[in-house]
Formats: sequence, structure tokens, C-alpha cells
Amino acid sequence: MSEKILQCRGIVKEYRKQEVLHNIDLTLEQGKIYGLIGRNGAGKTTLLSILSAQNPATSGDVLLNGEKVWENSRALEEIFFSREISPNAVGDSSGLRVKDYLEMAEAYLPKWDKNMAEELVELFHLDKKKKTLKLSKGMLSMLSIVLALASKAEFTFMDEPVSGLDVVAREQFYRLLLEEFTESGRTFVISTHIIEEAADLFEEVIFLHEGRILLKENTQELLEHSIYVSGRAEEVDEAVKGKEIHHQEILGRSKSVMVRLKEGETLNQTQGITLQPMNLQKVFVSLCAGEEE
Repeated sequence: MSEKILQCRGIVKEYRKQEVLHNIDLTLEQGKIYGLIGRNGAGKTTLLSILSAQNPATSGDVLLNGEKVWENSRALEEIFFSREISPNAVGDSSGLRVKDYLEMAEAYLPKWDKNMAEELVELFHLDKKKKTLKLSKGMLSMLSIVLALASKAEFTFMDEPVSGLDVVAREQFYRLLLEEFTESGRTFVISTHIIEEAADLFEEVIFLHEGRILLKENTQELLEHSIYVSGRAEEVDEAVKGKEIHHQEILGRSKSVMVRLKEGETLNQTQGITLQPMNLQKVFVSLCAGEEE
């Protein structure tokens, strides 16, 4: 069986004549965990909703192995977007129960794993009779995690899955995600603001900034090629001459800058500078700051 590929081609999204996604081209390959990282308002939730055909694009196409996913039931069997659950958006003032969400998932998701769902509900100590209006933010996140993992969808998207969870519950989620990924080979896209805690999960990262993709790269290679250079301004300038630089900071005669080296590229030989590795969060912040300068 050939590997499945989910693609965005030229995706544009407008709300009230304002463009929020700008000509997005993106390819998601089967069998990877992607981190989707962006600031509030960058367009992460909008992009995931378009990829899962929950929201129409203004222009452009989403394709699964060359077939458009919009109103394509066969393609949509392979895709599931587990959004943050907002009980106040239900419309019924009494609120839905946990049990209602599970029953809807079983009815509408063709690959639903009822046994896994029951095990996760028990693991998370979710009361199936409880109305979602009465659940804490952490419990709502646990319910969205149950829906995502038990969906068994080949391409599963999760929007801020650890929102409201304490550190123990977050570690529990990361372990469950890795176990499911290892066993099934499913593709996961995780949108999160807790970058560094989840960084080791991501084989590839996608940085989304102001409706545009800044980069999509292998996480380890990105970190290996990103260096924080600091020292006297003239020495830093000499060391990074001709290199791709971002987010310069100057304090008196001192200067610091992020450098992204290309494959096989090295810094110029200069004494008196300090080189430091960068974590994923610092790389993201530096790139976004660089875009705003």
C-alpha cells in the first residue's frame, strides 16, 4: 500500500473581506508527528479546519492522494480534527454530556475504536453522565484527547490538546500519543503554545506566522542549524557575514543574533564571540521577531 499524502495547494481564506490565510502550500506525509506552532491569531485553527473540510477555503484545494477532500466521504474517513470543546457553543443551554460526545463519535467516525475510548475515559476519570458545561477546562481537554486518539483517523489534528492540563496529565498525554503513534503509524498534527515541553515529539515543525508558513522542517535539523551568536558587535558581524540572520539585538557595543546555517555551512572564524544552541521556542520567537522588524 502506498503512503498517503495530504496537501494544501494555494489555500486562501478570507473573513469579512480580510485575508487570514495567504496562499498556503503544505504537504503532510503519512507516519509523522508534526508540531504546528504560531502566535494567537496566526491562523492555526483556521488551517486545520480547512484541512479537515470543516471550513471551506476561499480559494485553493486540499487533496488526499490527489483527490479533493471537500464533500468527499471516502477521503474524510481518513481525517479528523479534534477541536477545543466549548460547551457554551452547543446551543442547548442544558449542555451535552460526555456520553453524548462519545455516542456522536461512534455514529459519525467510521474507524472509531470504542474499546480505546472506554479505556481512556476510565484512565482520565471522566464521568460519562456529566454535562460538559460542568467540566473543567482540563477535563474538556481530556475529552478532546479521547475523541482524537479513538477516532483512529489516519490524519488526526489536535488543537491545543493540553490546554488546562496539569503537568502530570500532560506527560500522560504525551506518552499515550507516542504509544498510539508507534503502534499505528498514524499522522498527527499538534497545535500547541507549550512549545518546549512538546518539542521532542515533533519529527517536523511548521511555523505559521500572520497567515503564512515561515518554515516546515525536520525539528532536529532545524535546531542543529540554528545558533545564537553574541559578543562585541564588530566581531559578531564578521562571524555572521554572508549568513542568514534573524532577530538582532544591540546593547551598547555588544550584539546578539540568531543564525540559520545551511547544510555544510559554518560560521566565519572569529575570536571573542559566544555560541549557544537554541531550543525550539527560541528559534520560533527569533524568526517571528525577525519577520516583524
